[in-house]
Amino acid sequence: MNIFDEYLNKIKNIIKDQNKKGLLNLPENLNSINVDIPPEHFDCDISTNVSMVLAKINSTKPVDLANRLSVLIKQNDTNIKNIDVAKPGFINIKFKQNFWNEFLKNIIINKNDYGRTKTSKKRYLVEFVSANPTGPLHVGHCRGAILGDVISNILKFNNHEVVKEYYVNDYGNQIISFTKSVYLRIREILYNEKFPLDNDDLYPGDYIIEIANNIINENSDLDFSNFESISSALTNLSIEQSLNFVKSNLDNLGIKHDNFVKETDIINKKEVDKVVKYLKNKNFVYEGKIEAPKSEKNSKWIERNQLLFRSTDFGDDKDRALQKSDKTWTYFAGDVAYHKNKLDRNFDVLINILGADHAGYIKRISSVVEALSGKKDKIKCKVSQLVKLIKEGKPFKMSKRKGDYITVEDLVNEVGKDATRFIMLNRSSDVELDFDFTKVKEKSKDNPLYYVQYCYARISSVFRNVNIDINNDINIKSFNFNYSPEEIKILKKISEWPKCLEVSAYKLEPHRIPVYLYELASEFHSYWNMGKENVNLRFIDKDNNVSDEKIIFLKVISKVIKTGMDIVGVNTPEKM
Repeated sequence: MNIFDEYLNKIKNIIKDQNKKGLLNLPENLNSINVDIPPEHFDCDISTNVSMVLAKINSTKPVDLANRLSVLIKQNDTNIKNIDVAKPGFINIKFKQNFWNEFLKNIIINKNDYGRTKTSKKRYLVEFVSANPTGPLHVGHCRGAILGDVISNILKFNNHEVVKEYYVNDYGNQIISFTKSVYLRIREILYNEKFPLDNDDLYPGDYIIEIANNIINENSDLDFSNFESISSALTNLSIEQSLNFVKSNLDNLGIKHDNFVKETDIINKKEVDKVVKYLKNKNFVYEGKIEAPKSEKNSKWIERNQLLFRSTDFGDDKDRALQKSDKTWTYFAGDVAYHKNKLDRNFDVLINILGADHAGYIKRISSVVEALSGKKDKIKCKVSQLVKLIKEGKPFKMSKRKGDYITVEDLVNEVGKDATRFIMLNRSSDVELDFDFTKVKEKSKDNPLYYVQYCYARISSVFRNVNIDINNDINIKSFNFNYSPEEIKILKKISEWPKCLEVSAYKLEPHRIPVYLYELASEFHSYWNMGKENVNLRFIDKDNNVSDEKIIFLKVISKVIKTGMDIVGVNTPEKM
């Protein structure tokens, strides 16, 4: 039950009826009309801007139109207690007690469906992480991984088909350097040859030693006497070992991808050649010159004819090179082919989660997808910004055993999966995040994860006290309850849950979920603490019983928290 959508539809039906009778003019579409969560200082349950949207086209004052529409809205609606009009024209609706009983009944009857957005089923491909397979995942990758995973969970909750994909960048000079590093570590292990730590082109991390040892132990028949003769096989083995590390890192975060697509497969299957030919036939490719980038000194930049994609035709800042002067394909060309590969698999929507260093990439890849699909809304991109690790107010650096950065493994070992996922998601992905180790370990309101989990544990303790399994359905026939203003305040928060999920899905902003859960937990804890002073507000009475009224109330709160935490991918312990 989404009360905001329900009343939005009611209001739209009312104004459409007025329009048919010639009593009200309407714009071409009604998309600007909303029913929303009212500001806290409004003494109401929902609020609508309908009069402000329609005032101009009807040549009237918003307040006057609001007063007129208020009468029509309240007419024949027995759930409405009263309607107030607030300047400049908000219509504020307050419900009767019975409305909240029916609201709770609806949630209980529909079991696990509360909050689901009713939309037509779509196929989504969510690509995330996609780091170079040259080392373990670091903290920056961690945030993007969680972002992509939870976006996938939201879409799945709304009954969409979702495929989670990792694009393996296993082509280019970095792979040659990676393979060379593994080879030299193997030589170090087998023949005591010193690894050249001063060579900036190599990867010095201890993980390279681990990869080297694994390859030696699992491939006793290989001859490591000459790099050139073994480089191809060694590249494949090294990438396989590195991907095992990646999958292990992701598994520690509770993340599993459905597909791992390798860039080399795209290249070797000549998919780049095919997509360039396709774009040429569409007249989206031409021979031309690119101006010097702003980062380059004009004196060093050599203009040369290159094969260019007309990305400016689709909103990009400049046309993009597909081929280098030596006729080899650019990284961008490989990405073009990969996105053609995605589109050929008939997904309705492509979602790309990009790191902070790839924010400038959105326009060019969006232009490609539009050129290939003919649709502007075929792809959505989200940027995962940087993470700063803080401890006791200062930048925090853990062991750098894996290389010159802090790994996902380090982070999870330090604070656990739940804390990592919840806190990484607790702020919008497009702003930098301070990950405070001190607060993450506190058992206080300053630790959002603890505060939400403690809320669920408190509710569980009440159920345990009366020998009711919190995970079982509640069989209560009558819902003639009389909830207090303090309880209705919490129920109003519960009513916001479908809207939270709807906006999270539409805007691909999953941080809204942990923020909402923290707000709900805060209101619950405040109410729980009132019971210390007022026995009438306690859940367990003096006879050690819990009323049906309280059981239903607690069940609904626990249901929303459990659903939200499942989507975020963290546990809801019944005891703490």
